[in-house]
Amino acid sequence: MTRTAPEALEGQQPMDPTAHVDPTAPVDPAASMAPAAAESSEWLRRLRRFGYRPDPTASLSIGLRERLVPPYTRPSPRLWSLFGIGPKAAHQLWRIAAWAGPLLVALVAGLLRFWNLGRPNAVIFDETYYAKDSWALINQGYEGAWPKDIDKTILANPDSVLVPTEPGYVVHPPVGKWVIGIGEKIFGFEPFGWRFMVALLGTLSVLMLCRIGRRLFRSTFLGCLAGLLLAVDGLHFVMSRTALLDQVLMFFVLAAFGCLVIDRDRARARLAGALPVDSDGGTGVLRPDAEVAEGLGLGWRPWRLAAGVMLGLAAGTKWNGLYIMAAFGLMTVLWDIGARRTAGAVRPYAAVARRDLVPAFVSVVPVAIATYLVSWSGWIFTDKGYFRNWAAEQDKLGGGGTWGWLPEWLRSLWHYETEVYKFHVGLSSPHTYESNPWSWLVLGRPVSYFYESPAPGTAGCPVDAREKCAQEVLALGTPLLWWAACFALLYILWRWAFRRDWRAGAIACGVLAGWAPWLLYQERTIFLFYAVVFVPFLCLAVAMMLGAIVGPAGSSERRRTFGAVAAGVLVLLIVWNFIYFWPLYTGTAIPMEQWRNRMWLDTWV
Repeated sequence: MTRTAPEALEGQQPMDPTAHVDPTAPVDPAASMAPAAAESSEWLRRLRRFGYRPDPTASLSIGLRERLVPPYTRPSPRLWSLFGIGPKAAHQLWRIAAWAGPLLVALVAGLLRFWNLGRPNAVIFDETYYAKDSWALINQGYEGAWPKDIDKTILANPDSVLVPTEPGYVVHPPVGKWVIGIGEKIFGFEPFGWRFMVALLGTLSVLMLCRIGRRLFRSTFLGCLAGLLLAVDGLHFVMSRTALLDQVLMFFVLAAFGCLVIDRDRARARLAGALPVDSDGGTGVLRPDAEVAEGLGLGWRPWRLAAGVMLGLAAGTKWNGLYIMAAFGLMTVLWDIGARRTAGAVRPYAAVARRDLVPAFVSVVPVAIATYLVSWSGWIFTDKGYFRNWAAEQDKLGGGGTWGWLPEWLRSLWHYETEVYKFHVGLSSPHTYESNPWSWLVLGRPVSYFYESPAPGTAGCPVDAREKCAQEVLALGTPLLWWAACFALLYILWRWAFRRDWRAGAIACGVLAGWAPWLLYQERTIFLFYAVVFVPFLCLAVAMMLGAIVGPAGSSERRRTFGAVAAGVLVLLIVWNFIYFWPLYTGTAIPMEQWRNRMWLDTWV
């Protein structure tokens, strides 16, 4: 039998408080010690003080099949027996819950997001750009140059507003505006219309996160918990009710991540299906095999192609999607390395370089580029878009240059992109609500999208109010959720570094890919609401931490009871915190004293 090293990114499954079987739960450290040579290493001994386990999957109690494709946790029979439910009915309910639970959470999220969606009946914050650009794009294929004072006319009588035919200079790709424009085409050029599709994607992202979390943690409970946390996050909620591009970007990034997680499972299942079975004693246990692990082609991988399309749509919404594409591309290759190592590859890096690297690149990068170009089709197939005829004008002046053989639309688009890039990197004009990305995780400076001070008895302000009310839409994450996420991120970084848990690494990758690139632009004008792109990964981190608080399967009943109570209290506090800040998320008029009570930090004013 070929000997193999354990997969570096494998670790125990998180703790489902209703689970009674966890084949990848942590083993006794004495049963998972490194070889004698490693024992003598002073460095490894130091690492073990922090919980490092050099070979967490070496125990024979964890089969190779379970390491490649871990099973989903099931509720304990004792739990079902409390409700008088037999094993057969319990199995059916468990299967139904895999979809019923996420759908129920998504239904709650949808009701919250679509409730009174057309209010405030105003063009709030940057809707003044994207709502109008989307309307022009969906009607004529390119953005127009709108008059400066057109917003009031749009709100009063949108049918009287003509789409300007003169092209407008815009600095973001068109995908997000195509998405917003679909809602406007269906429901009209009004606040509900331009917010509809963003609210729909916000709701669907909650459903996706429930399912992604379930697959990631092998636990329906933890998956639904992650989705619930996203449903009650204030920043995600506000962005779901505002026609900006960042929520659309978040949706495609999360969809790409989900596609890659499914692809990971499918590829590992294919490896498991090809490995030889040790039939001695009729056990049917898989055994690692270097020839299979290094030589097996993983075949057609449609979910990786789908991820390429999603990443192309993300980059076609905002350019920071390119950073996320690079991070996710590296992540999926590392997953292949880990899978082949677990299956028995002696040289997993060489095997992946030979068998998987080129297909992975082709599945993601060219597909994403093609998707990005297709998203510009409205601009390409018109002769009126901004800079659309730049190449043709250069050719007339004899300035085609080295790249004159390329199609003129492609050269014009490249010129447009270079001009936009110069704009973005040079954007440093001060803004009241700009914030440094280092302050985002603690919600240092949220953005006020809308603010009015109605007098008592008007616009919902109580008649008996002693002073004017405050009516605000504040893009503020649910504070207790975000502050808990700061601790959760430390936990997953520890878990990835010292327990080699691939799920913790995947969550950290999602957070860093959405956040770290902004740290490179310290002088640029940037805002906290850009962080919505990695909010789902913060929710996954908190869900993983809560699973650890509940405790691993096999813990004493007392331990799990105390853990469940502690985790439950934290979740209830987060939900309460969302309800408490509800008026600031929805533009509900409240007395000024109540508004001041919600300004927990001076920088929120």
